[in-house]
Amino acid sequence: MGVSSTAPHLLRAARGEIVDRPPVWMMRQAGRYMKAYRDLREKYPSFRDRSEIPEVAIEVSLQPWRAFQPDGVILFSDIVTPLPGLGIDMDIAEGKGPIIHSPIRTQAQIDSLHTLEPEAALPFIKPILQALRQEVGDKSTVLGFVGAPWTLAAYAVEGKGSKTYSIIKNLAFSDPAILHQLLTKLADAIAIYARYQIDCGAQVVQMFDSWAGQLSPQDYDTFARPYQQRVFQQVKQTHPDTPLILLVSGSAGVLERMAQSGADIVSVDWTVDMADARARLGKHVKVQGNLDPGVLYGSKEFIRDRIHDTVRKAGNWGHILNLGHGVLPDTPEENVAFFFETAKQLSTAALVS
Repeated sequence: MGVSSTAPHLLRAARGEIVDRPPVWMMRQAGRYMKAYRDLREKYPSFRDRSEIPEVAIEVSLQPWRAFQPDGVILFSDIVTPLPGLGIDMDIAEGKGPIIHSPIRTQAQIDSLHTLEPEAALPFIKPILQALRQEVGDKSTVLGFVGAPWTLAAYAVEGKGSKTYSIIKNLAFSDPAILHQLLTKLADAIAIYARYQIDCGAQVVQMFDSWAGQLSPQDYDTFARPYQQRVFQQVKQTHPDTPLILLVSGSAGVLERMAQSGADIVSVDWTVDMADARARLGKHVKVQGNLDPGVLYGSKEFIRDRIHDTVRKAGNWGHILNLGHGVLPDTPEENVAFFFETAKQLSTAALVS
């Protein structure tokens, strides 16, 4: 399927076209560092309300678009959003993250999970994505947002965020058969959800395996990568032209393994130098990243130098400029604005030559 040059910048780069500058967006670009978001949060204190009431989620998703015109506008959501649709009751506590009311620990609980029916379980997704597509037109790319099987399983089993991952690792290493069943069910649900997001208007989908960097490489190969692959293969069967991005937090030790997941683009964090990441992944693998979000506390010169350094090392093909993780809540808004201004004035050819 050919893509006309009117296709938005990020979509063209994600499909492997040569573009005049790397497209740019930021993880967590909608959120607490923006005064507009904090004001809205006072009116809608529940995260679920902000992400599941269509007009509120549309507004939040578009706040950074209106302020900075990034090349990517991502659905404002959480990785646990689809869990209630499988029968896993959850809430999202302000500042604490997801809470699973009855953590999944038994065969009976896994047997009771049902197939995700996104239209019925997630009725807010279609109006949000359709509105985002309509609003940004060809000027930006709308990104979908899904969690990965390992990370969703970790939340479902732990019941909340964790520093040690001891409950899920206990299950993984003492009763792996149960965990593999859960991971399979989650992978199939996430594939359904990702395909649904694409049908509703998402042009690129990013999968967040936030906790897979907590696994040793051999356990990543057992519990994370096969299920990333299961999702990506199912999505590719029906939507072969939609680029898929994989993010793993703390991914330095599993970078090459991420490239074997079937993702089109590997998101690189700042613990790996971008030149090293390119060498380790090989020329044919597209990358996203990888500024340390803390760079945005620096001076304008410092921010500019780091952007130029990353873009120079990434080269002039297959790079989406981003942070290595989400923008931090107390980042000065004017520094975010400067990041986007600088990025959009880049000429890859001039930097790389």
